[in-house]
Amino acid sequence: MLETTIAAIGPLDEPAMAAARDLQGRLTKPAGSLGALEELSVRLAGLAGTCPPPLPEPAAVAIFAGDHGVHAQGVTPWPQEVTAQMIGNFLAGGAVVNAFARQAGASVTVVDVGVATPPVTAPAADTGPRLVEANIRRGTRDMTVEAALTRAEARAAVETGIRVAGDLIDAGAGILLTGDMGIGNTTPAAALVAAFGGVDPAEATGRGTGVDDPTYRRKIEVVRAALRRHAPDPADPLGVLATVGGLEHAALAGLILGAAARRVPVLLDGVIAVSAALAAAAFAPHATGAMVAGHRSAEPGATVALHRLGLTPLIDLGLRLGEGTGALLALPVVTGAVRVLHEVATFDSAGVAEK
Repeated sequence: MLETTIAAIGPLDEPAMAAARDLQGRLTKPAGSLGALEELSVRLAGLAGTCPPPLPEPAAVAIFAGDHGVHAQGVTPWPQEVTAQMIGNFLAGGAVVNAFARQAGASVTVVDVGVATPPVTAPAADTGPRLVEANIRRGTRDMTVEAALTRAEARAAVETGIRVAGDLIDAGAGILLTGDMGIGNTTPAAALVAAFGGVDPAEATGRGTGVDDPTYRRKIEVVRAALRRHAPDPADPLGVLATVGGLEHAALAGLILGAAARRVPVLLDGVIAVSAALAAAAFAPHATGAMVAGHRSAEPGATVALHRLGLTPLIDLGLRLGEGTGALLALPVVTGAVRVLHEVATFDSAGVAEK
């Protein structure tokens, strides 16, 4: 599945992009006056292969959840059981992601890809968020001691993400949004950013849930120790995910690849998502054409990853929650960029004089 998905990912369609640029120049507004929205609409036309591209709706958030053996190294004060407890909160509709999804009219799908404690198995209502049980193992191994995953486990997680992307698109989703949940997951995210971005762990590691100075220094050294032990090769993305990644990171990389193969945009959330996006781009460089950076996370590794991917975030609000919250807040911006191409009159059609 992974190889066929990668083979299906191609470059953006240049004629469609040229048509979108031409249309932007004929709309009743000064050329370039919509700033980054104009280039975003051009990229989305290139992804769809048509101008104007389809409106990115309905939206579907996929929250991948997993736990981490590196939690034993004291990288966060939060207990690991919170991951499973938050899944229950997602399914009951009580998390921030649920509030933002209701506002945006987006569906929420929670995928247990590697939670240590079996979560609750049913949402409160049939119309609410749904749980996909796809647990590969009950949390990763401690990456400072051994590889977090076997290559087979990492592949299984990536292919789970590909399947989830296909299921959501087959159900009608016009845009996918990345979400994540996993206590301690900013530590493997930092390791992924450092490995793929070629930067020192201190540049890629942030405070996650807001750890104190001693914990933050320990977290940097934990990332450094894992990279020193495994020396992951960025040219081998499956190997990088296996040695220092998490199950949710691998599954998110698969979601991105699955969306890119189907020419559907994927709106990235924070540092977990963009660390996974680095892996997706290593598998298939053209996958970046499907990526839209929703926001700039307060985690420093997010800025490193976005620079590496060549993506400019749509909003910057100092967010560091995860779950898909930043992507949901950026969703109206993406929709607005496309709606302009559908609904704004040209100078000729409106009878408006040009300069």
